[in-house]
Amino acid sequence: MSTAQTLPGAPGPVQLNIKPLTIAALIGLAGLFYIAETVSGRQAALWVVGILLGVTLYHSAFGFTSAWRVFVSDRQGAGLRAQMLMLAVGVLLFFPFLAQGTLAGQAVNGFVSPPGVSVVLGAFMFGIGMQMGGGCASGTLFAVGGGSTRMIVTLVFFIVGSVIGAWAFPWWSNLPALAPTSLVKSWGLWPALIINLAIFGFIAWVTVVLEKRRHGRLISHAASTGTANSFLRGPWPLVWGAIVLVILNFATLALAGRPWGITSAFALWGAKTLAFFDLAQPDQWAFWAKSPGPLTAPITQDITSVMDIGLVLGAMGAAAAAGKFAPIWRLPLRSLLAAVVGGLLLGIGSRMAFGCNIGAYFSGILSGSLHAWLWLPAAFAGSALGVGLRPLFGLAVEKTPRLTAC
Repeated sequence: MSTAQTLPGAPGPVQLNIKPLTIAALIGLAGLFYIAETVSGRQAALWVVGILLGVTLYHSAFGFTSAWRVFVSDRQGAGLRAQMLMLAVGVLLFFPFLAQGTLAGQAVNGFVSPPGVSVVLGAFMFGIGMQMGGGCASGTLFAVGGGSTRMIVTLVFFIVGSVIGAWAFPWWSNLPALAPTSLVKSWGLWPALIINLAIFGFIAWVTVVLEKRRHGRLISHAASTGTANSFLRGPWPLVWGAIVLVILNFATLALAGRPWGITSAFALWGAKTLAFFDLAQPDQWAFWAKSPGPLTAPITQDITSVMDIGLVLGAMGAAAAAGKFAPIWRLPLRSLLAAVVGGLLLGIGSRMAFGCNIGAYFSGILSGSLHAWLWLPAAFAGSALGVGLRPLFGLAVEKTPRLTAC
């Protein structure tokens, strides 16, 4: 599976995983030309953006799940501070264009959804699922691409849960909720920017205070030193990942007219599977009634699906180029059970909350949507509960031992 290759400027030989690297490269190129020919050049560009997202997520290990877990269990806040930096840069980029409604000559809109009970319940479920399943939406995809066999189980049941959430739409969509609210349009550009930046700064400050109180000093850093060699092979500092993710999300806004999302594709894949095997008629469900087109159109015409598949390929190529693509097929039963339960909670929760850590949290906040600010505390609370449940399933919870005189 691997062979030693010396990269220019590298300190030593790199163990490239040739087979998965070749597969990822060939599928990536074939997909690029096929989508450009059958759909559009813009859709092909989004395929490339998806691939670059996979590379970025893998090399920076930019996982929302692990960042929240180590803060809950050990007060290490580097991951959260990197997220606040990402959001701060993001609103500076997004808000002006969302306020004027156009970017690069086309209309742009954010993900603005109704803030209500379904968001709170769904985000709380999603938070538990993050810790049980071992990853969020983006984390699940880049881990699958990186060769994690356990995360394949999480992804399968993530899709199943998404289908259940779509089927249950008539129930949760009627729970109490306010009208969709854009803070950019309700408050104006500058008040929305200033208040959002102040909140990000406050959250980052709280992580510093709590980390120093727990450890006596900062022991986690988002801006660890990176080199040209680490840019090619990883790992990247979290700051690099934060900045690149914002840029790629902004590229998505420019190309697609809306921000980056992930989980709507899971509901679509599950629905198409049910229809193909004649197990159900999802086109009759209320969830698809307003927009039945994706059910009959090819997957290549769905922006989210194209970017999700590209993300998996990008992570696969990054893992193989770093010599880290090594699937493990023997997994403990309790760990698999947690992946099943976690995947279901992730899928149902993401539908009820109008998105995941990307569509509802990252892109939701960059869209100026009020529902994103309900999603964040509810998902974090669910994640804290999920951290406490992990040991019951034999899953590790990172914690730095306290220094003693012994």
